[in-house]
Amino acid sequence: MTRIAEPTPLPPSAPINGTQKHQEESQDEHKDNLGTFSVPNIQLQIRDLKHPGSKRFLGAVNATDLLTTGTLNVLKLLYNTPPNPETTVPPTSSVTLVLEDMPGVAYTVGHNDNNNIKEIHFSLSYIAQINPPSRVTPEINGVVTHELVHCFQYNGFGAAPGGLIEGIADWVRLHCNLAPPHWKQEIKPNWDAGYQHTAYFLEYLEKLYGQGTVRRINEKLRVSRYAEDTFWPGLFGRKVKDLFADYTKTLQHGV
Repeated sequence: MTRIAEPTPLPPSAPINGTQKHQEESQDEHKDNLGTFSVPNIQLQIRDLKHPGSKRFLGAVNATDLLTTGTLNVLKLLYNTPPNPETTVPPTSSVTLVLEDMPGVAYTVGHNDNNNIKEIHFSLSYIAQINPPSRVTPEINGVVTHELVHCFQYNGFGAAPGGLIEGIADWVRLHCNLAPPHWKQEIKPNWDAGYQHTAYFLEYLEKLYGQGTVRRINEKLRVSRYAEDTFWPGLFGRKVKDLFADYTKTLQHGV
């Protein structure tokens, strides 16, 4: 996967307007089947143990649980169950979380010819400045979950807009109940504004067309090169601009 250098959003617990029940049902739905997926090799690298962000990280989360549970949640939300013929889990063989002193928040890169060895780079400086302290654990979980999506999602043979890729990652974060308090549904001029803005649009589609809609989007990104004029009509029979216009109307009218 290509390097995703744009900073990842912050973290936890502001559900979609009126959809707390929907989120809880979604979590209950996939919780029972988490063990049906195989977790690839997971590793942790801390580049500076003396950094205050390292102490904060180690005191806030169990790295094994963080990466294992996060991976299983991502796989369940994007791929349902391993034998499901309608989705295909990518051959990611290794995920390494690298904690280092760097600007920004986090990014994910892929290595080797098959791009199946992934590294998530997470800023120690960012971890060190998370406030209030009660937000440290959910924030770490939220950022890492977002980046784990980049380790397992498809990108339409590199042609999908960045806003869609980031939106899917934040949609997963949303469904893991890790949306930060500052997230909100608001009117934007473009459907692919990215991050939480596109995540809420995807959630609208998930509710409109039924459970598994975002999985279908991800699967179509696996099998075909993204082209906006054909991608969305192929899935929903409508252009994305028209779908987004309807979504915007729901925000304008408080539906």
